[in-house]
Amino acid sequence: MTDRAAGKGCRGTDGTRFNFTRRQLLKGALGIASSAGLAGLSGLSYAAALTKEERDKMTPDEVLVSLQAGNQRFRTGKMEDHDFLAQKRASARGQYPAAAIVSCIDSRTPAEILLDQGLGEVFNARVAGNICNDDILGSLEFACAAAGSKAILVMGHTSCGAVKGAIDGVELGNLTGLLNHIEPAIEATEYEGDRSSKNAEFVNMVAITNVRRAVDDIRQRSQVLSEMEKEGKIKIAGALYHLDDGRLEMLG
Repeated sequence: MTDRAAGKGCRGTDGTRFNFTRRQLLKGALGIASSAGLAGLSGLSYAAALTKEERDKMTPDEVLVSLQAGNQRFRTGKMEDHDFLAQKRASARGQYPAAAIVSCIDSRTPAEILLDQGLGEVFNARVAGNICNDDILGSLEFACAAAGSKAILVMGHTSCGAVKGAIDGVELGNLTGLLNHIEPAIEATEYEGDRSSKNAEFVNMVAITNVRRAVDDIRQRSQVLSEMEKEGKIKIAGALYHLDDGRLEMLG
């Protein structure tokens, strides 16, 4: 199954027009049909993996919008009916993910599920505290410069255990060095109240700072990715996933 450009579009919150493939428009149609109680579309399954042609037609902004749309489907219980076995077969000889995601290893934050993505649609680098060390940076360079992904999303989350551990100054084997990556975010977070791991508001504010610092690290420490973004080939963004309501909050 190959999708062709639909030739239609919509405008984002900033007035930018986004042109979507037929695949993406069908995703939206499914959500509308489901919410309206319509029959016929709700049983569709997505058997085809994302193709190079489909991925290459998308802009970096469109990729990020599609991830947000996927999160909306997840939150409203209108996720796509993925045929993962068929997607496995379709992607066995090649992969063309549209985005690369850096997320935490927290068992409650599997990005592919939270953003309603199928096999072959996103790269996902998972590490406690969604930090960007040299290995993660190298993986992102592979994803974008070598494999063609159009967007990088650093996705932190509320009530992050790694952030709490960094606030508490936990020392445990190799974990100690990992948490050291988060400590600068604690110092950089301006907060007048209780600056402890027991204060959920402070923990979440540090998590946001940590995401923003990771985005900055990518731009500052990877000349490859920084130049690609300046040339408009990719977009690097940050977000916070809310455990309580499943909301993906994009961070400016």
